[in-house]
Amino acid sequence: MGAAWPYQEAATHNLTLGNQTNRRNGEGRMQLITWANLLTLGRLLVIVPCAWAILSNQWPLAAGLFTLAVFSDFLDGPLARRYGQASAFGGLLDHATDALFVATCLAALAWSGYVNAWLPGLVLLAFSQYMLDSKALSGQILRTNWLGRNNGIGYYVLVGVPVVRNALALSWPGDVLIELFAWLLLATTAASMIERAIVFVRMRA
Repeated sequence: MGAAWPYQEAATHNLTLGNQTNRRNGEGRMQLITWANLLTLGRLLVIVPCAWAILSNQWPLAAGLFTLAVFSDFLDGPLARRYGQASAFGGLLDHATDALFVATCLAALAWSGYVNAWLPGLVLLAFSQYMLDSKALSGQILRTNWLGRNNGIGYYVLVGVPVVRNALALSWPGDVLIELFAWLLLATTAASMIERAIVFVRMRA
């Protein structure tokens, strides 16, 4: 997520379109190739290997790839701000990568019987609503809400708990707790989508 379309404040990876400038050369065009975006793309590249590791019960590998993804999500925003490369595109790339990462890994966990099968699809639907509602495709800043931010964090936690637990051969938390947490996130994701829809309708009225 958020890392996270997650669901950190939308300004995590982006500021405003007016700040899409290169401080060193003063150019006004948006930069697509930046250190922050490259770091985000690195996270994108570990999605399939991480899901494969989960499906193959290669838990140490899955835990390592998950850790890399989390660190990249923590670092890309500060990097973008540090070098004056924050942009709406970077924010969209960051949040989209988070959504794909957690949804794909949750799908692998669902296939393995750890979480319900509804959650991965709902995560993608929620992100699609989030993106369209914010008019991100037209270059607008992504607009998040409190519940959405916390859901994004929750998705990463839900992926990380069984992966790290199994990698370390721990017995806690048990599968029942993990499954219950997944159902809770399903409910809060649906609630967040309903809230965004209500706000959207009111704004259009």
